[in-house]
Amino acid sequence: MRIFMHAPRIRGEFRARSRRARCEHRDMTEQIPTTVVLIHGLWMTPLAWEHWVERYEARGLTVLTPGYPGIGQGEAGLQALRADPDAVAGIGVREVMDHLTEFIEGLDTPPVIMGHSFGGTFAQLLVGNGLGAAGVSIDGAAVKGIKVLPLSELRSTFPVLRNPANSRRAVPLTPEQFHYAFTNTLSPEDSQRAYDRYAAPTPARILFQGGLANFTHDAATTYDFADDDRPPLLFVSGGSDHILPPVVQRENYEKNVKHSTAVTAHKVFDGRDHFTCGAPGWEAVADFALDWALAPTAGVLD
Repeated sequence: MRIFMHAPRIRGEFRARSRRARCEHRDMTEQIPTTVVLIHGLWMTPLAWEHWVERYEARGLTVLTPGYPGIGQGEAGLQALRADPDAVAGIGVREVMDHLTEFIEGLDTPPVIMGHSFGGTFAQLLVGNGLGAAGVSIDGAAVKGIKVLPLSELRSTFPVLRNPANSRRAVPLTPEQFHYAFTNTLSPEDSQRAYDRYAAPTPARILFQGGLANFTHDAATTYDFADDDRPPLLFVSGGSDHILPPVVQRENYEKNVKHSTAVTAHKVFDGRDHFTCGAPGWEAVADFALDWALAPTAGVLD
């Protein structure tokens, strides 16, 4: 088993680095972005974005789908992870953040950064560190400081969190657990097809770190709600999401608005579950997210 263990990053050093990056790229962020970075969530891989990539490329954009360390691209990456889950066992938030930060800093211009589920959390953290031209968190998990914890979220994550030993494992969901957490608006048959196409074991350490962040000093998901200089940030919610219901993103949105003058927005798509990026009607979510990112506006959006 390969365990990834990094020494915790010193927050002051990281924030100083972020401020330097922000100053260096301030002029570039005023340009209309031509690149979109899509970050997958837990129990998914970059393959989950396959339809979004095609749709955004058709609009003339460069679309990039970095995986977490150890997670490859396309169907081959998914099958490799299913065959060898230990490849990502022990990977945590800081390892993913280091990887994504290096990836984004290597781009020629600041991209739009979008993420789904915990990928949305990574998008928020990256934007909070001054990276990107705009950020979109779709059905995003909580950063440190968000305290709401819906019962449906507890039920969705309990199969992993009930065993502390899972924090050093890559843990899959069963088809039944996936149907409840991700695809609760779909039929069992459609849910199974989505599971067979996309579901993968996930590094459970990330889930433990997110769940315990409010009780952890210098938690890996620490975020500055009072940053007036960060790029614009949109929270997108699915009205029927079980694992991360709209109340989670709403509290995140409201806390940002309360403490920061930076552009912040929230949009709820009624009737959509956590599989909103792949379920029928995903095109409306994809188009709204990109249109907003290219011309951000603040507030609760219709």
